[in-house]
Amino acid sequence: MSFSFDTDYVLQNNVALLQPLVYEDRQQLWPFVLHEPQIWRYSLVAIKDAADLDTYLHHALLERNNRNTYAFSVIDKRTGLFAGCTRLYDVQLTHGTCLLGYTWYGSQFWGSGLNKHCKYLLLQFVFETMQLQRVEMRADVHNLRSIAAIKRIGFQEEGVLRSHLALPNGQRRSSALFSMLQQEWHEWGKAALWQQLS
Repeated sequence: MSFSFDTDYVLQNNVALLQPLVYEDRQQLWPFVLHEPQIWRYSLVAIKDAADLDTYLHHALLERNNRNTYAFSVIDKRTGLFAGCTRLYDVQLTHGTCLLGYTWYGSQFWGSGLNKHCKYLLLQFVFETMQLQRVEMRADVHNLRSIAAIKRIGFQEEGVLRSHLALPNGQRRSSALFSMLQQEWHEWGKAALWQQLS
């Protein structure tokens, strides 16, 4: 199956539903902006008000049009609730690579297993539908919860990108770098992550 940025892909299993992010998701996202500032603690985007949220959505949709990003909204099928967002970005089809990130969930979904189900669906999509060869993930070196989650789903740590990115507060972020290769997914990653879902 070939991949196209123009196709609306829906990824789902019995726990998670990932559907292409659209501007109309704004209504479902807004409560997270209003009530859960802790979500954005380590984020490269500081979403504090309606204007920030509009910018966030417009940027994600523009980058899909530019053939660089494919963003998803996430719904927890156990509750039927909108849970957050995630995306594939810096997609380079020529080189067979992308980054997986801009992932956030409302705090009620932290530790619920939803993230592992989402990552399984996304990695299956990246390696089996898009046929990419390498996927990277990055996290703020101080975001220990995210780093632990990345390691649990089988990504290999490659090192630290020092003073890597500018944060909204004017400080610099060093990023821990992780990757998974298509060969690793097929040899052991898929089966190992699947076991964690059962």
